[in-house]
Amino acid sequence: MSLSAVCARPANAQAQDLGERVRALEELVARQADELSEQRALLVQQEARIEALSLPNDELVTYRGAGIGAMEARGAAIAAQTTQATPSPQAAPSAPVGEAPQEQRDLKAEVAAVPQEQGVLTPAGHFVLDPIFDYTQSATDRLVFRGFELIPGIQVGLIEASRARRDSLAPTLALRYGITSRLEIEGRLPYMHRYDRIQVAQQRDQGIVRTIALKDSSFGDAELALRYQINDAHGQDPIFVGSIRVKSDTGQGPFDIGYDSFGVATGLATGSGFWGVQPGLSFLLPSDPVVIFGGSTYLWHLGRDIDKTVGGAFVGHVDPGDAISANLGFGFALNPRFSFSLGYRHSYIFKTTTEIGDIVAESLPLQIGSLSLGMSYRLNTRVTANVGFEFGMTEDAPDVGITIRLPTMF
Repeated sequence: MSLSAVCARPANAQAQDLGERVRALEELVARQADELSEQRALLVQQEARIEALSLPNDELVTYRGAGIGAMEARGAAIAAQTTQATPSPQAAPSAPVGEAPQEQRDLKAEVAAVPQEQGVLTPAGHFVLDPIFDYTQSATDRLVFRGFELIPGIQVGLIEASRARRDSLAPTLALRYGITSRLEIEGRLPYMHRYDRIQVAQQRDQGIVRTIALKDSSFGDAELALRYQINDAHGQDPIFVGSIRVKSDTGQGPFDIGYDSFGVATGLATGSGFWGVQPGLSFLLPSDPVVIFGGSTYLWHLGRDIDKTVGGAFVGHVDPGDAISANLGFGFALNPRFSFSLGYRHSYIFKTTTEIGDIVAESLPLQIGSLSLGMSYRLNTRVTANVGFEFGMTEDAPDVGITIRLPTMF
């Protein structure tokens, strides 16, 4: 064997070893490139879902009551489209994979759980047609004794008992329009159907029972309102919405109906008979997994001169009592289509002053408290069915109220 062959053998071994190392390094680089490509695809999907959850105000209404699943489905669809259109990257992502901003959870809860009346505003340039059906039932029982009591249990005089049952159905057409993403205008026109039954029992020498049944139907008081979202939605910070509502006297007022010679009404009022202005402020507070909502309003009634004789008495200036109202509750989404809310509303109505002849009569203030329960089911992306119940908690409040709404966005 020659000296040159002996020297060439170790050189060939070194070259072979070096080639194997290069191939190993190339395989390692290829695996790392594949891993980076997978991480980039996951990052694109997460960014698309975050973008879907960070909807502007004009898209939030579409997903109101849709639930968390609908939002995630939208994000997944956008992520799939984005992944197909995005080539494999060669650089590592600049942010940790798998971490989402804190606002993601809050916006989900906000969209899923907020009830219709406390929700986000109408999108700019869109209409919402909202047919509403309201049913209210109230009952009042009263016992009056006019006379004197000789000894406990023995009464001399007149005993009068009255029982009143009042049912009202008010189909209302409401229309909202989004002027901007933060400002909306709303108009309402109700049509009232009222049916009252009053039984009066008088005990003298013999029992006398008189029954009065009244029915009436007419347009109620038309309303116009503006709502403005004061601040942007950010994380778990509360969202504040200011409102102003003007109520007209287009309905048949209590002094527009007929009265007999004893001052007993022969018809039913379908409106208040007075103009009113109601400013208010409401809020939404995301608190995963629910959203807390609440607000307060002040209804200012404008008094006016009636200048009319009712039951033989001249009625002059009448100033209806103003009202302060506040409510508090929470909303929660059970699935992508169904959500519910639970809350309490309380109103304090100040006394009403009425000029009757030469005297000024004042009524007693009223306390009206009600427990509310609302349910919402999303039929499709444009129509949502809402049902609400109110149960009277104070003596002056109606016994029960039922509201059915079908808001449809165009």
